[in-house]
Amino acid sequence: MVRAEKSARRSRSFSVNYPIMLVSETNITRTKPLCPLFGTCGGCQYQDIPYEEELSRKEITLKDLLTAQLGLSDRVFEPIVSSPEAYHYRNRLDLTLRRRNNGEWQMGFMLQGTQRLQEVAACPLARQEINDFLPALKAEAIKIFPPKYKVANLVVRVGEGGRVFWGGIGRRSLKMKEENYFFVTVRGRKIFYALDTFFQANLPILEKIVSKVESLIPWLEDTVFLDLYSGVGLFGIALADRAQEVVMIEEGADSVDLANYNIAYHGFKHIRTLVGKVEAHLPEVLKELGRKPCVAFIDPPRGGLAPSAIQTLNHAKKLGSLFYLSCSPESLARDLRALLQGGWKIRKIMPFDFFPRTRHLETLVWLERS
Repeated sequence: MVRAEKSARRSRSFSVNYPIMLVSETNITRTKPLCPLFGTCGGCQYQDIPYEEELSRKEITLKDLLTAQLGLSDRVFEPIVSSPEAYHYRNRLDLTLRRRNNGEWQMGFMLQGTQRLQEVAACPLARQEINDFLPALKAEAIKIFPPKYKVANLVVRVGEGGRVFWGGIGRRSLKMKEENYFFVTVRGRKIFYALDTFFQANLPILEKIVSKVESLIPWLEDTVFLDLYSGVGLFGIALADRAQEVVMIEEGADSVDLANYNIAYHGFKHIRTLVGKVEAHLPEVLKELGRKPCVAFIDPPRGGLAPSAIQTLNHAKKLGSLFYLSCSPESLARDLRALLQGGWKIRKIMPFDFFPRTRHLETLVWLERS
């Protein structure tokens, strides 16, 4: 089971709009779902089929959608990249704690489109450290639950080191001390994040996607890497040694604070962060960089790019390559159409299964100037 994950900067729900692919059920081997609430919770769609079949469905659905809307050749699509783990990969859960009128306590997931709360003892998608902590989470939350509250939205998270922290009751309850920050190691480098910052929920797959981006960029001695919608700086920090300069643009102040912490932790002097919208800062940044070769990486919210951001990217003639990581095939198709009209050409489309057992899919697109 898994529910929607939200952050102060962006909302990424697992209830995406593109349909589960309609295929013949003949000869499909059925598997027993690990979760007794499969089919009730609504967070998972694929626990009852083999993982290989799930990957095939996602790959074909994405290809059909983008081909139909953009008229693309099959040659631009690469095979889907599987998650290292099909279960117990999520480093975060969002749960609701509710005190009923009769004094009974419930903790679990709110079912989409209803006021019904489904109690949860464990989630097979969550890291085992989180599942082991759930009884203590409920007890700790009840202990500090304000008398005037009836409902609280809890966030529980775990990092690479296995430490579990939670928040959600009281103002600034998601703020963390620096010594408690979570981290993940990518390309041998620690990337720190916190309860109140957006960060990808599947840590083991991050090395794969960062390595893919690194392998496709034509690095030169003076390459500038632009990490747009940068969050805590995952890609900019991980690839910092390959670029002469890294510029991060992010409008979420909490994420920028973590990005600056990551920069200071590694002692980087060639990385700078800008707080604000991409379309507000990018034109001036490109003007300052002059003729230096620039590569941009964008990871926007689920809704995709604002029209002004697309216009900015289309007018940024100094950008040689653009990498677009999307969590919504529908908004991706819309934005790619506008980018193609602005002079970009799609080189590769690479799906990554960040969220096994759900219908959600991340897609990396590599574009160059036509």
